[in-house]
Amino acid sequence: MTTAAERIERERTDVRRRLDALQARWDAILEGSELTTNDDEHDPEGSTIAFERAQVGGLIADARSELDDLDAALARVETGTYGTCTRCGRPIAEPRLDALPATRYCIECA
Repeated sequence: MTTAAERIERERTDVRRRLDALQARWDAILEGSELTTNDDEHDPEGSTIAFERAQVGGLIADARSELDDLDAALARVETGTYGTCTRCGRPIAEPRLDALPATRYCIECA
């Protein structure tokens, strides 16, 4: 059986890999945009580049937020409050913790 900390660390590793890939994609977008004109309005590819940059930027922000949530979950493991709903105080079901290791709420409070 996997411990809570192991489950969270496994998820952190997955999110970290995704964040690294997104950052590489972001860097490639920025590098590619240096080779184009700065006139997004009249450049047929400009809106595509701007959209892709916004999309990847949003995905990076989501991944960073997910890492913050996982760090908070690890802190709850250390304090002994992991697996307890922060809203109602009841236990969070194990299948929910398996699916969402950083969750703070039981299914009823979610």
